[in-house]
Amino acid sequence: MAEPQGPFAGAVMEDVFGLAAGWVQENLLIPLLYGLGLMRWEDIAFGWALFAVYGACQVVVTFAVCLPLEHWRPVERWPNNNAVWVDALYTAISRIGVLPLVTFVLFYRLQVATNGYLADHGWVPPTLERLFPALLGQQILTFALYAIVLDFAEYWRHWLAHRFRWWWALHSLHHAQRQMTFWSDDRNHILDDLIAFVWFSAIALAIGVPPLQFPLLVLVLRFLESLSHANVRLSFGSIGDRLLISPRFHRAHHGIKAAGVRSCNYGAVLPWWDILFGTADFAHDYAPTGDPSGEEALATGSYWQQQGAGLRRFIRSFSATATPRRIG
Repeated sequence: MAEPQGPFAGAVMEDVFGLAAGWVQENLLIPLLYGLGLMRWEDIAFGWALFAVYGACQVVVTFAVCLPLEHWRPVERWPNNNAVWVDALYTAISRIGVLPLVTFVLFYRLQVATNGYLADHGWVPPTLERLFPALLGQQILTFALYAIVLDFAEYWRHWLAHRFRWWWALHSLHHAQRQMTFWSDDRNHILDDLIAFVWFSAIALAIGVPPLQFPLLVLVLRFLESLSHANVRLSFGSIGDRLLISPRFHRAHHGIKAAGVRSCNYGAVLPWWDILFGTADFAHDYAPTGDPSGEEALATGSYWQQQGAGLRRFIRSFSATATPRRIG
């Protein structure tokens, strides 16, 4: 029997995820909402469930790919992995827990409201297909272009997070990990995650990403970002490292000497922007990671201790200059 192709394959995948989300909604979310007296949220329960199913699938795939790589050729081995388990908690919250609800529901409602406002005023909602009619019917190409545009936006968001003291105060939680693994991708302060969501969603709305493609884009991009954080001696070669960000390329960004304003390799998935704007470093070494300028709690504390330490650093940042101190 031939493999499903094109739009049919996409429809099959949507049906599979939809059935799984329906089961989660009916058997878990609705009883929970009923028990808590929150049935007014029933209309968004399916959206939450759908994004959570996408996130769970992403975690499984990431675990299946990255864990064997980390066991194969680890950069470092540690006698105590408690800090790694905290990062795993970040991943569960970010991809399966509360954040999927916020991400899916807010993006969907923002898009509906924005498109409605534009239509009421006689404007056509923006999409890449309308801007470039040749893309009509080219689903795979359009999906790839959406990903490239969003990755370009992520480069600049990341670059700015290292340029402003208050933003670095939040983002430094991500850099504080001295035991970096594929789980570390989601290790962020909740306020930094909120800024990233607003940034990412604004760009996605501006280029007209369809609501059903939004979680798929997040799924693909976040998997590649997790891979780039893996504790593995892996590059894609002199050519491959210039096409896709490898664990070796991204580790240079997390190196202790690169913390703060003097960092490099800001790209999330594609190294093209670092090459284009002169921030690429293709060094062949695997530097130790971490940020010695912050509290120890940022590196080894519990989830709530890390969040608290990040918030304290954020508040203190307003009593200093607008740019972070140079480190290294």
